[in-house]
Amino acid sequence: MQGMSTSSGHPRQFQAVEQRFSIQAQDRRVPAVTWIPAGASGPRPLVLIGHGGSGHKTSQLVLDAAMPLVQVHGFVVAAIDGPVHGDRRASLDAGAAVRDEFRALWAAGGSVDSMIADWRATLDHLCTLPEVDPQAIGWYGISMGTAYGLPFVACEPRIRAAVLGMWGTSRVNSGRLVEDARRVTIPVLFQQKSEDEFFTSEGQVEIYEALASREKQLAVYAGGHTDPVGTQLLDLVGFLASQLQQD
Repeated sequence: MQGMSTSSGHPRQFQAVEQRFSIQAQDRRVPAVTWIPAGASGPRPLVLIGHGGSGHKTSQLVLDAAMPLVQVHGFVVAAIDGPVHGDRRASLDAGAAVRDEFRALWAAGGSVDSMIADWRATLDHLCTLPEVDPQAIGWYGISMGTAYGLPFVACEPRIRAAVLGMWGTSRVNSGRLVEDARRVTIPVLFQQKSEDEFFTSEGQVEIYEALASREKQLAVYAGGHTDPVGTQLLDLVGFLASQLQQD
């Protein structure tokens, strides 16, 4: 990739430049954010990040993955707010209130098709940016980021690799994700927690096994349903970098 090393051979550290904007998708305003490496030349791989059910587009889960992808690997990263999250609300409520509202929405049908349309409209815009390589696009989204991300990845041919997980068929209205998984053929890293208090191991494995990808990996980490840290975080960043990295 252009600009990824200095003359001494050490990796270059980029500054992440944050840009907030909104996209119109049908009758909805979609709040979005990008992080673009300052001083990078030429089009870069793009990673789309779907946040969790109690978060928003700049939650710690998003930032923890976005910063190494931008600053170390020189990628562009983008995120949008979920259907009842972030700047789609009149005010930023506490995480528990947002989580409960999302769970009620999911139980009532989930707004999956609307979120697919929102992501596709956002991706259409991002692919017009000179910093984005439309041939090198990845997805990262666990928990709610899989609930909405797996259906999106299944119908979006521009996605080349995905990190999914921490969601399973034990949650109401999640059976459709098995059908979505059967349409996914790109490389996938599926992450699971050994003591997840919200999703059964069997329900998560059911989605993983349904993936039609020839290149897929199920990785199980210790702990409950919490944001990735340590090895889990390093693994997902490393997977996306290896799949999308340009020579």
